[in-house]
Amino acid sequence: MGFELSSFRRVLGLATVRRWGAAALLVVLGALPWAVHAQPAGNLPLLVGSGGGNSSFSVPIQTLLFFTAMSFLPAVLLMMTGFTRIVIVLSLLRQALGTQAAPPNQVVVGLSLFLTFFVMGPTLDRVYQEAYVPYTTSAISFEQALVKADAPMRQFMLKQTRQSDFALFARLAKLDPSVTAETAPLRIVVPAFVTSELKTAFQIGFMIFIPFLVIDMVVSSILMSLGMMMLSPVLVALPFKMMLFVLADGWNLLIGSLAASFVS
Repeated sequence: MGFELSSFRRVLGLATVRRWGAAALLVVLGALPWAVHAQPAGNLPLLVGSGGGNSSFSVPIQTLLFFTAMSFLPAVLLMMTGFTRIVIVLSLLRQALGTQAAPPNQVVVGLSLFLTFFVMGPTLDRVYQEAYVPYTTSAISFEQALVKADAPMRQFMLKQTRQSDFALFARLAKLDPSVTAETAPLRIVVPAFVTSELKTAFQIGFMIFIPFLVIDMVVSSILMSLGMMMLSPVLVALPFKMMLFVLADGWNLLIGSLAASFVS
């Protein structure tokens, strides 16, 4: 089951997979507080070269950072992109329709994943062009690449983050009042962004539930008036809700609205 690697590359394009993979790796490393502030300890060859900004991590340390960052990729996908909002809305749609297993979880997660790639494409392209490409050509150091990779992701998250959510975590972290959202650490920005995404997802889910709830109430009232109390209203209302969703071109409207809900 699922796409093979070759199929995945054919769908997205090999160049796109490499570009976004490199961009995601820089974003993960930028989210790790020890990635920028790591210091040499003992005789471990942490840095190679001692001349100004040309120093870089040694191969063993780069390998360690790479595999450590790979373990954080799922968390970055969930918490620093639009995946959270998309997958919650699609799950709420399935519940509103009353279809417990259609579409199945694999389809919901897969569609959410590719919609996330679509929404995050411009941001990841910026990370690739502004951070990864200069780093591979030795134009900037590794630490500078992390800083440049942080900027597009921070800009995307802040556009979706409510001021009240950021103020909540800034107050809990006891940040200095002079610290703004643009200069706040990611440990403040990311939870504020996720909280805003959850609120937005449930707001969209509420709007999705309303027409299907009306159908459920109408069907229940008709069955009660006919004395058919032993017949499940959910079973009777299901084909009507599916017909309404299909006739209204619901998938087109929902996916288009989800993609447009992210402020560009």
